[in-house]
Amino acid sequence: MNKDETFLKLKEILVSEFELASEDISPEKQLYADLDLDSIDAVDLVVAVKEFIPGRIEPALFKDARTVQDLVDLLQPLMV
Repeated sequence: MNKDETFLKLKEILVSEFELASEDISPEKQLYADLDLDSIDAVDLVVAVKEFIPGRIEPALFKDARTVQDLVDLLQPLMV
C-alpha cells in the first residue's frame, strides 16, 4: 500500500469511526487541535487500523504523531 492509499484508508477510518467530515481531513491537520481527537480516540484508532496491519502494533510508535501525515508516515510501511 502506498502513502496515498494509506491516507485514503486512514481518512475512511476517521470518517466512519470518529464521525469526522471527509472534507475536514487533510495531511496537515493536527490530530488533537484540528480534529479534536483525544488519547482515548488514539487508542480506538490503533484498534481500527489493526485490521490492516499484520502483527503487533507498538503503541509507543504513535506517541509522537501530531498530524494526519505523521500517521500516514508511521502506518504506510506496516500496512498490507
